[in-house]
Amino acid sequence: VQLVESGGGSVQAGESARLSCAASGFGFDEYAVGWFRQAPRKTREGVAAIRSSDGSTNYADSVKGRFTISRDNAKNTVYLQMNDLKPEDTAVYYCAADRSGLLLLRLRPEPFFDWGQGTQVTVSS
Repeated sequence: VQLVESGGGSVQAGESARLSCAASGFGFDEYAVGWFRQAPRKTREGVAAIRSSDGSTNYADSVKGRFTISRDNAKNTVYLQMNDLKPEDTAVYYCAADRSGLLLLRLRPEPFFDWGQGTQVTVSS
């Protein structure tokens, strides 16, 4: 399983950014794929997840209405559209894949998920 994130960078508060997670090495439609983030001195937290087979989604309360997760099964890619970004969204964003169902259900990081290397998103005020 390989997950490669891209699209991070520095933006101003109120602006938008889109992250991509390109997946390979597994049956994409058998997995849920999610985004997590980790800010300095904080634990990793779930942001959003999507089940590739039917598009079911789950979002953290802190991003509902601002972030949208989507997938392109033909490209084995999951996107995170982030609008109205805030300084508190600053973090390293990680993509994760899970076949067990827990990622979509709980949106909590688990060591047995497959993880990408992360991409930095910095939002300045």
